[in-house]
This record gives sequence, structure tokens and C-alpha cells, in this order.
Amino acid sequence: MAREPRQFVRALRRQMTSAEDRLWTVLRGRRFHGLKFKRQVPLLLYTVDFLCPERRLIVELDGQQHEWHRDYDAKRTEETERLGFCLLRFKNEDVLSDLDAVLKRITDAAFPGGEGIPPTLSAAYDLHDMRPPRRDRITETILC
Repeated sequence: MAREPRQFVRALRRQMTSAEDRLWTVLRGRRFHGLKFKRQVPLLLYTVDFLCPERRLIVELDGQQHEWHRDYDAKRTEETERLGFCLLRFKNEDVLSDLDAVLKRITDAAFPGGEGIPPTLSAAYDLHDMRPPRRDRITETILC
């Protein structure tokens, strides 16, 4: 990877929006259904917000500026879907106001038909607090 794109991606990671930060808190470290998500990943000529390579799933958060770049976003979506990726777009306000609905849509895209959803530790997380669950709560979640 060239030096400039690498620096650009690093800068994006340091300057996440509040919506990106909130969603990343849930997705990082395999907290969400055991899926590995990466953030601010170069793909083709673009940088995608969140990528789950094992499910070929991309999650993009759109702020106000995306209203002005609809054609560009449509082209990005078309090109990534042509490569076999599923691209989900959410507005920043959606993440900040109804995170549960956003996570439901991500789950539905990652596990079409609801099949194959592993026992998850994310259910043990308090989405507003995001402290790691206590060990006894993890056991209860897996056993239930």
C-alpha cells in the first residue's frame, strides 16, 4: 500500500465521528456475533467504514456530506457489489438514535434467513455502557 493511502486511513481512524465510534464499540474485537470487523479499510479505490471479510459485508455510515455525493456513493455501491460484497448504508443519526435497529439489519445481512448465528457474547454487553461482560454472564449467555 502506498504511503499516502495508509496515512489517510490512519487519519480517518483517529478522527472517527461519534456514530462511527459508537458502532465500532459494538463491532470491534469479535463482540458482534463473533464476526471480525475492520474499520477504515481500503477497497478498490475507496475506503470503506467497516468491513467483515468473512461475510463479505461492508457497513457504511453516511453523514450530511453524502447527501451531496449520491452519484459517487451509488457508483461505489455498484462496484463493491459487483465484487460480491453486500454493502449496507446507514445515516449517522440512525446509529445514534436507534442502534438496535442498525445491529438487527447487520445481523440479517451477515446471517441471511437467521441461520448460522452463533451463540454470541454481544448479548451480554450493555449497548449503552459497553463494558465487557462479567465471566459469569458470558457462561449464562452461552448456556441459555
